[in-house]
Amino acid sequence: MATKLNKKERLRQLKIEIDKNPFYTDDELAELFSVSVQTIRLDRMELGIPELRERIKNVAEENYHKVKAIVGSEIVGELIDLELGKSGISVFEPTPDMAFLKTKIIRGHYIYSQAESLAISVIDADAALIGVANIKYKYPVRIGDRLVAKAEVIRRRGNKYFVWVMIKVKNKEVFRGKFILASLESDNTEKEMQ
Repeated sequence: MATKLNKKERLRQLKIEIDKNPFYTDDELAELFSVSVQTIRLDRMELGIPELRERIKNVAEENYHKVKAIVGSEIVGELIDLELGKSGISVFEPTPDMAFLKTKIIRGHYIYSQAESLAISVIDADAALIGVANIKYKYPVRIGDRLVAKAEVIRRRGNKYFVWVMIKVKNKEVFRGKFILASLESDNTEKEMQ
């Protein structure tokens, strides 16, 4: 926003921006509207718009019931969008206990867990396991970073699903994974993994 808006117009624009992207932080909104973070918080309260964590939680709760292959509580991060058999999005904010003490860099297995659980979530099957994973960590993730993972089912062949997962911090890709998952629909699970 190039010019400062009066309060009425700012409130109207704030509602529009949050409707377009419910994952804006108060800091990002303050920068967008050239006002203080406190002003954004007061504006949100006046409009009845909850803080970011609550907005993410509300969106996620709508999607957990769609998941078939795992229980919603097993998903690492908040599942904010899901179209079974096609795609999904999750948001994850690592906590300080997930980082190495010396470097404050988030341990890779937490990032992988977000990608893996999202890949399993998008599968339109009652049960699925990762058979093959080709992963690449591109940049370190630090305490305070918000990870946005997007999964897409690229192809399905029999009981095999080919899923790509990309994780970004802001607009920078920090992780990429290509997964081959096997759905476990019959009693012969050992044969299905091959």
